[in-house]
Amino acid sequence: MKRPKLGGAVYILPNLLTAGNLFWGFFAINKSLVGEWAPAGAAILLAAVFDVLDGRVARLTKGTSEFGVQFDSLCDLVSFGCAPAIMMHQYSLSAFGRVGWLLCFLFMACGALRLARFNVQSSIGKAAGDFTGLPIPMAAFVVATFILVTNELGTDPSSWLGALYNQYVPATAFKAAFLLIVAPLLSFAMVSNIVYRSHKVLKVKGIKPFRVLAVSIFVITLLAYQPEALGFLFAAFYALSGPVEWALGWKKLTEDDEIFTPLEDHSIIEPDHDFTDDAEGAKFP
Repeated sequence: MKRPKLGGAVYILPNLLTAGNLFWGFFAINKSLVGEWAPAGAAILLAAVFDVLDGRVARLTKGTSEFGVQFDSLCDLVSFGCAPAIMMHQYSLSAFGRVGWLLCFLFMACGALRLARFNVQSSIGKAAGDFTGLPIPMAAFVVATFILVTNELGTDPSSWLGALYNQYVPATAFKAAFLLIVAPLLSFAMVSNIVYRSHKVLKVKGIKPFRVLAVSIFVITLLAYQPEALGFLFAAFYALSGPVEWALGWKKLTEDDEIFTPLEDHSIIEPDHDFTDDAEGAKFP
């Protein structure tokens, strides 16, 4: 049977949005290398916005494709794995030498494992409900918002929160100690079997519109007053929600052994060419 030809135009917009995700991830890396923390942190948040939009647009336009799935994961690794790792290293972990950059590598590597596991679970129909492990964008959110809020409070002592921070918190030691502890914890959370709730399974029936409107206005007011602090509190609350629900017995650990099911012999793609060492005649794949 001939496969139907796919309309190319319907796939352009979702993948352009995915490229926007990649752009902001690269922008965050660039700004982190020169110590511009506010634009670097904001770029990671913008990358997350594009990451949400590309999936929504793909579903609305029925432009989902295997290429889009793989492209999205590669961009996510740059924006939410590599960029936060470099940001942590440049912000304070570089002072710890080898330990510092190894913790940053651990964060990035666990993010890659998290994305690979999610892709496999999606392909076998195991990723339709809640998340297994902390989603990598939320791990990046914790890092980015922490750096944003500490940078803001450290440079703006005029506010009451900034005054308290500068008076009672030893800024340099606190930033380094926090990231030194949080980096491995976030890495473990991403590759763990702890269940995190997904917005996709939220039930909207029975929600009172007026109450939602009132709460939304309250949240927007707080966000306008101190967006960095509120964003950090939200990200930290979500990162802690999975372990807390598991400890209270509300959620059970999931199993992920099926992700290592071997491919069938007929589904393995053979390479087009073999690369041969002229000296010894040995073949390398």
